[in-house]
Amino acid sequence: MQLLTKPNLDKLSDKRITKEEALELYLHANLLELGELANTVRKKFHPDTKPVTFIIDRNINYSNVCTAACRFCAFAFWPGDKRGYVNSYEIIYEKTKELVSLGGTQLLLQGGHNPELKIEYYIDLFKKLKNDFPEVTLHALSPSEIDHICRVSNLNTKTVIEKLTEAGLGSIPGGGAEILVDRVRNVLSPLKINSQRWLEVMEVAHRLSLKTTATMMFGHVETLEERIEHMDKIRQLQDKTLGFTAFISWTFQKENNPLGREITKSATSIDYLKTLALSRIYLDNIANFQSSWVTQGIQIGQTALAFGANDMGGTMLEENVVSAAGTCYKVPIDEIIHAIHTTGRDAAQRDTQYNVIKLIPRP
Repeated sequence: MQLLTKPNLDKLSDKRITKEEALELYLHANLLELGELANTVRKKFHPDTKPVTFIIDRNINYSNVCTAACRFCAFAFWPGDKRGYVNSYEIIYEKTKELVSLGGTQLLLQGGHNPELKIEYYIDLFKKLKNDFPEVTLHALSPSEIDHICRVSNLNTKTVIEKLTEAGLGSIPGGGAEILVDRVRNVLSPLKINSQRWLEVMEVAHRLSLKTTATMMFGHVETLEERIEHMDKIRQLQDKTLGFTAFISWTFQKENNPLGREITKSATSIDYLKTLALSRIYLDNIANFQSSWVTQGIQIGQTALAFGANDMGGTMLEENVVSAAGTCYKVPIDEIIHAIHTTGRDAAQRDTQYNVIKLIPRP
């Protein structure tokens, strides 16, 4: 392959690669060469003199009632199911209080598509949280949840995001992206928004100066070409708005959900590292890439720092959705810091916008 000679590989770190080149890299590049190339791109944003970051956060699900019926989800229940709940503010308050007591700065609030919860619920919840915990960033909802709020509240996207931001919304996580190709989405979650609507909600948020993250869940029914198409759509929107602060990818977890019973082959750690590296190379306009140690374990999470990642993501004091599907590694903050230090880099606690709060140099 002419593309994969050493001189040409070196050149790829200095140019925007095409979808065809991305596919060839994934299929034919040596794993370590791919990691080296991704690391070269990473160093343009984050040289080795800069620390590897992490954030102390908590994922609180305000409700598990949802009408999206995603085939990969083992967490949510249909309206009317006796196992469904909407957490009281007292429960959310106590969980947030514990987060703050541990030095946490970010609250990830998600809860699916509950038809009983209109925009007034979220405005009230956000205002109470910001009044009680003004220092905590509400990294909340997802494009599909915002679309759901628009529909049940009969409001347009701009109005909903403006009202939520005024109430205290600080940024939007990239959940619900899965793969931004409608053939795939029609298999995974036919009742959820299509790829164009996901991108549209994110673009409206960016135009309103609200930063968001972008995500990808892979290793299920998508082809490699569709995986790369997902990256391309993210790259195109980032070219327009520069609103994505980070890209986070993880592998499909197949336990306890309908789709998992049909998937005979799971994505491996090698697949994860190759996809992470390729995304860092392809998404040349996004500064931060998280390591998915929550699904891969701390050792592969640490290895990801040599494949383009510059951030260890959240400490995840609580996580329910991924763990319901069968895999969720729990790692103390000290172990995350140790994993970073072992790579020869300093560690640093950050905020939602990737500003360093506390530097933790190597011993």
